[in-house]
Amino acid sequence: MEAVAPTPASMPGPVSSDALVERLFNATIAAMDIFSVYIGDRLGYYRSLAAEGPATSAELAARTGTAERYAREWLEQQAVTAILAVDDAGEDTAARRYRLPAGYEAVLVDPDSLTAMAPVAQIFAGCVAPLPRLLDAFRTGGGVPYEAYGADLHEGQAGTTRPQFRHMLGQAWLPAMPDVHARLLADPPARVADIGVGLGWSSIAIARAYPTCHVDGFDLDEASVAVARANVAAEGLADRVTIHPRDAGDPELAGHYDLALAIECIHDMPDPVAVLRAMRRLVGEGGTTLIVDEKVADAFIAPGDDVERYMYGFSILHCLPVGMVEQPSAATGTVMREATLRRYAEEAGFQAVEVLPIEHDFFRFYRLTG
Repeated sequence: MEAVAPTPASMPGPVSSDALVERLFNATIAAMDIFSVYIGDRLGYYRSLAAEGPATSAELAARTGTAERYAREWLEQQAVTAILAVDDAGEDTAARRYRLPAGYEAVLVDPDSLTAMAPVAQIFAGCVAPLPRLLDAFRTGGGVPYEAYGADLHEGQAGTTRPQFRHMLGQAWLPAMPDVHARLLADPPARVADIGVGLGWSSIAIARAYPTCHVDGFDLDEASVAVARANVAAEGLADRVTIHPRDAGDPELAGHYDLALAIECIHDMPDPVAVLRAMRRLVGEGGTTLIVDEKVADAFIAPGDDVERYMYGFSILHCLPVGMVEQPSAATGTVMREATLRRYAEEAGFQAVEVLPIEHDFFRFYRLTG
């Protein structure tokens, strides 16, 4: 999520108890802001203000089919927390008009903006949805199924990466491998296997960037597959993008692809070595596998920077519990360091691992060959 999450910064060491109280109080306000953004996004409040202009609480409620009293409280909260602007705070309650400040549409409304943050609020809401089950997993050592996190998790995840796929995948990430880039543009049409495809935006971006290639997206989550297929159809790419609710490890698929890629999912797998081994079979001896995963520190350091804190937060709430559902499990978690990925690749039979020279705040790009 380049240019979206906080800039990496070192955290101070232990502080006074008063300072910790202040920090957690501020974190509580920030969490409330996140959930208020979730409400505004899910109910269409931001979209209405962006498309139809400033509104009173009654006007916004009428536009969005919601209750005026709730819309009023939300608008006031948004103005108090300085997300929305109010033209005259001294006006009568019913007469106050609220607006989206200039430039905020990219952050709160545009799904293709590289600064979009509404999907982050949605994925966070999904992460905390199964908290009782998460507590039970901590007690028993079990896991929390992906489906338990609901649509908010997979839609939010897709929303955070969609702009990057649309603007970067075919424009910067894949061209960082010139030979692969050339093959994807050449004839006969290249074939790409997209592992853990989610809602399909990576496959769509590849097909858009490379007008003759064929992309097969694989995912075992049926809800995600259904949405991905709908997204592919809406984009008019069903002739070149196919989404499969199928295990990509099927021996029948061996050697059928020029490129196999997995974006932000290897660390979730209970058996990442088996998945990498399957990807190596998909592309055969001369093919390339691309793994895009979290750009975490090379070693555990405490306190850590903002990126490390962000990744560990997702790990305890979602990635580790999902990876622990099937046993035995590698139990990788979100914080998959470079040395860990290299070990997995070696165990899967790859001969070489290259970290591609792509600048990104949150992702590291591994080219696996052999």
